[in-house]
Amino acid sequence: MASDSDSGFSFLPQGAIIQKFKVAGHNIVLGYPNPEPYATSPFFGETIGRVANRIKNADFRANGKPYKLAANNGPNHLHGGTSGWGKKKFNGPKPVNRNGKEGVLFTYVSPDGEEGYPGTVELRVWYTAWTEDEDGLSKTVLETEYEVELIGSECEETVVNVTNHGYFNITDGPTIEGTQVTLHTSKHLPVDDTDIPLGLIEDFPGIEAGKPFVLGATEPDIDHCFIVDTDAADIPLDTRQRPLKPLISANHPGTKLHLDIFSTEPSFQFYTGRYINAPATAETPARGPRAGFCVEAARYVNAVNVPEWRNQVLLKRGQLWGSRTVHKAWKA
Repeated sequence: MASDSDSGFSFLPQGAIIQKFKVAGHNIVLGYPNPEPYATSPFFGETIGRVANRIKNADFRANGKPYKLAANNGPNHLHGGTSGWGKKKFNGPKPVNRNGKEGVLFTYVSPDGEEGYPGTVELRVWYTAWTEDEDGLSKTVLETEYEVELIGSECEETVVNVTNHGYFNITDGPTIEGTQVTLHTSKHLPVDDTDIPLGLIEDFPGIEAGKPFVLGATEPDIDHCFIVDTDAADIPLDTRQRPLKPLISANHPGTKLHLDIFSTEPSFQFYTGRYINAPATAETPARGPRAGFCVEAARYVNAVNVPEWRNQVLLKRGQLWGSRTVHKAWKA
């Protein structure tokens, strides 16, 4: 995945991190030029697993028995635990040809009992990148594909929900202020005071699907799961064969940079970065609140503990969990 100085990508073995996503000379993901600061970063560019987002009360049932996880977000379990997949060293990057395109493969074997999760699983992450002409514009495209398989003999089922926690900033400043955003759905999961869904799907207050709004200095302050597919019973464990659907479109009038994100996943967490707190390093300035925004394509939050949603995340022996997400970025 070689690139010129104005565009291209780089990835790190730790957490299969997306370190660089460069468009027209601008790296649109928050990160560091060296690997070391990622060890304590707030998930910058990380692959999140074994389960992304929150699990209520840090517990669930599988294989006919309860499992207790780390409560690292109030009473709840967040982003795979105290040392989730984003902090683990992956094998790779291995150069591959994936669906006729140049790419790289990362793999990680998560042992039975890691962070309290049952069963040994293997995660495969493919990144493929290319440039395409669309509407007279040259667009830089990155496709992320995940595949998880239960490879151990310790149990018959486990729970999986993988995403990437990259923070994007397409402005020319230290925050996302002035970014124009369009969400392609207004449906979301209302939550309790610990950010666990109440089991309802409702329109998000103040947001209309397909209608742009501007991210200001502090508002809107969003950290919610938006729903692309409201029929939970129709969501397969492996979504890769489903058509890509648009999640979000973003642009900035000053930089003229644009970012469109598509996925086969049924939902995505949109987070405007209120709690970012990353100290300065020798090479990078400090990053504070709203230094970037996240679009985490994944399954419904706390799906394992909701009977109607559980099929989205429960991986059994002989099955594959899978998903695809595509980012398109360009300068107009």
